Amino acid sequence: MTLKRYGVLVGTVIGRRAEGGVDSPHFQVHVRGGGTEYRVAVNVLSQQSPSELLYLAVEDFQHPVLDSLRTVPDGFTDLDSVGGGAALDYIRGNLFDRSQLRPMPATVPGPDNDLADRLEFFTARALADPGARIYAIGERWGPEGGVPDKIFGFSPGNGVHDIHMNQGNNGSFTKDDGVWQDGGLLFQFADQWVAIFLAFQSQTWHTDDTTGHALPGEPGPIPGPADPHRSLRIIAALVNPIGPAPEPESVTLINPGAAPIDLGSWFLVDRLGQRMQLAAQELPAGDALRIALRAPVQLGNRGGTLTLLDPNGLKVDGISYTKEQVAEEGFSLVF
Repeated sequence: MTLKRYGVLVGTVIGRRAEGGVDSPHFQVHVRGGGTEYRVAVNVLSQQSPSELLYLAVEDFQHPVLDSLRTVPDGFTDLDSVGGGAALDYIRGNLFDRSQLRPMPATVPGPDNDLADRLEFFTARALADPGARIYAIGERWGPEGGVPDKIFGFSPGNGVHDIHMNQGNNGSFTKDDGVWQDGGLLFQFADQWVAIFLAFQSQTWHTDDTTGHALPGEPGPIPGPADPHRSLRIIAALVNPIGPAPEPESVTLINPGAAPIDLGSWFLVDRLGQRMQLAAQELPAGDALRIALRAPVQLGNRGGTLTLLDPNGLKVDGISYTKEQVAEEGFSLVF
């Protein structure tokens, strides 16, 4: 099974409230979108151990998914769980560097030192800015006919939850697993986009491409010091070469480790899921190699992603870029 109704709520923040306690507390956000009121329930504590959620706020978020989100009208819109649109996938979408995720306590005494404080900061900023928009991506519930909302009192009760990674679960939560259905909280301000990503420490980073179920023996969302899935890195890409299409696009890889790597059976995957197998050749330790891309893989000039998979089909690295970043011909992006 997957989430019953996955989509995005777009609107304005008109209120918020932090819940305390240890019984699955949430940070609640009151949103008005398309003339309807909603409650966005954001988990701040896990029911499984370790209880602290993993948190990352990208305060100058740039990603091609924003082009799709900008076209979504106010209110709740259902999303197809596929790549290339507005759906999120923490693993396959190359939304952020997972090494930047940090465990965050739900609520502790003191200012700006817990998850509720961080969510309060961004929602308060959105509440004070009439032009700000909130994009809550997750699972819809309601409308609950004749039942007022239990937090903000509007009727009927109605909202969005599962604002977090929704794959790689264990125990009873595996029923929610799926690909391209992860949650997130994004804020659009006049000068920047802010993206908030949340995951549970009990979740597994590598998941089945069809079911989203955890792959046995794979690590959690934060990579350890000896994580084998950072053994090869994408450090540059020439997305918009000089000249007409078809252009000679390329990507540069580096082997940061202490041992050579045979590139045979490794793959590059573009935003549409198209794959290119790398030629069998050895990349010595510490060396970089520029690789010419060939069909069907393409790096579109309107924004895209590129993912590096090892011979077992597991993601090792991934990059994303926007159309603005590749507007000038002939310049390589450096990651």
